[in-house]
Amino acid sequence: MTSALRDWLDKPNPRRGVQLAGDDGGWEFRDYGELAAAARRTGAALMEAGVRPGDVVCMILPTDFTCIETYYGVWAAGATVCLVTPPLFQDGDDYVAHVAAILRQARPVLTVASGDLAPLAARAMEQAGVPGEPWEPRQAEAEADVQPVGELALLQFTSGSSGAPRGVMVTWDNLEANAELIARSAGFAEQDTVASWLPLYHDMGLIGCFLTPIARQAQLKLMRPDHFIRDPARWIRCFAEARHTAAPPFAYAYVARRVKPEQLEGVDLSGWKTAIIGAEPIDPHSLEVFAELLEPFGFSRTAFKPAFGMAETTLLVTLDEAERDPLAVRPDNESLAFGQPVRILEQHELGPQSVGAKTGWVVGCGTPQEDVPVTIVDDDGRELPEGCLGEIVVGGESACPGYYAGAEGKSTRFADGKVFTGDAGFFHEGQLFVLGRMGDSIKVRGRSVYVEDLEAKIAEVTRLGKGRIVVTAVPGAGQKGLALFAETTDDSWAPGVREMLRRRLGDDGVEVTVVVGTGLIQRTSSGKPRRRFMWERLQAGKMPGARVV
Repeated sequence: MTSALRDWLDKPNPRRGVQLAGDDGGWEFRDYGELAAAARRTGAALMEAGVRPGDVVCMILPTDFTCIETYYGVWAAGATVCLVTPPLFQDGDDYVAHVAAILRQARPVLTVASGDLAPLAARAMEQAGVPGEPWEPRQAEAEADVQPVGELALLQFTSGSSGAPRGVMVTWDNLEANAELIARSAGFAEQDTVASWLPLYHDMGLIGCFLTPIARQAQLKLMRPDHFIRDPARWIRCFAEARHTAAPPFAYAYVARRVKPEQLEGVDLSGWKTAIIGAEPIDPHSLEVFAELLEPFGFSRTAFKPAFGMAETTLLVTLDEAERDPLAVRPDNESLAFGQPVRILEQHELGPQSVGAKTGWVVGCGTPQEDVPVTIVDDDGRELPEGCLGEIVVGGESACPGYYAGAEGKSTRFADGKVFTGDAGFFHEGQLFVLGRMGDSIKVRGRSVYVEDLEAKIAEVTRLGKGRIVVTAVPGAGQKGLALFAETTDDSWAPGVREMLRRRLGDDGVEVTVVVGTGLIQRTSSGKPRRRFMWERLQAGKMPGARVV
């Protein structure tokens, strides 16, 4: 089996390539001819190290040319890539435990790590019981022929902070179908330039802003996340020539806070075609403050392309292709019950009235495409009509077959070729509105924070013990919400816990409801907490003895 995603390795275009941001503010360029030759030499070295088609290779590398060449070197060898995040803010022990959990599941034949990360990688391999040493990237003398591939292109580990990360199996067919969908939806023209600072271990950065443009041999301007955080104006200046990008909502708000108009003097942004927004519920305020900063430089609100997607569906599910300003609605929180119609209190297209529209507001994520059917279902899996709240279910060729090595999802399930996403949403005026995770995790800055982790920490801080604490993620329109149920009548610990959650989740507008009382916690026959059921009972006033702190 071969794949169009690797065709450029045999037919590189030397007139285009990748520009990599340097720490000095400059850019380094390598054309696709140089990159293909280096990837094939790396592929030869990997094969000498024993890598065969279908094998899993884990990579722990920063975003640089070595990473790009090694990534495609693994693909040239016909193997499956599993990208592992380099350490960000975790301390060494936490990071090693996280990587070990991935290695334990992925069972790679080789773990590739840069020299500076090799000691951490070695510790993780030892903890996971994976034999051998980390392999430092290198190239053979001669270029290898591109090998046939196995079934899986990628193992995409969910971006969670849980102790048990799960690897989504992304087949070559999944990846090709989704890259095609992204290119078509975003209107990629062959001569277009893409600019991104997103990390490559995250699905939006990897598939949307890296693999898709490279498969088309587009010009790519690639920054590291720390370049963006230090100098967000540098990303914006890319769009004097770049046409496409993607980022979570917080990034657009961050630009509006940090960038001054004088930093963009003389920049013409009128050619900017798509600014995709995804990875967490989208509030109109973040987009509007960004648009107002950049409008004088030629930016148009119609470039905003709100989108919904997830690793389990390869990446993209819906994106608003229409040439129009995004639509924002404010649902009535009291009406948010599964299977029931959502009452819309007010709505508007993105514009000056969007400033301040944060909590309670949510932006539409576009309309489904024929080849990616999207339905909203109730708890029994029955399809719901437009306007009713339920679980988002996705079908089509981008729907992945499941998690690797038999790992089980919590909210997200795979059945009958479909992905039951565990996300709550509804259709309104043909568009999909996503209210976020329901139950087991909350999205913060593009990563999933699992409620079990929070429960364990709260149980420790309050000394209440784990069985007496249940945390659930709750859908709040345009905001991130947590409800904390505690089996106790004492609430003296509540302020400390709120402060701990604020520190842990960042000052990110997370709404926390604390509920105390006796007999609150409901469990399934197997002892699992019925998280959403408890929240809906509280909302409906059917929880006697419950007191909201």
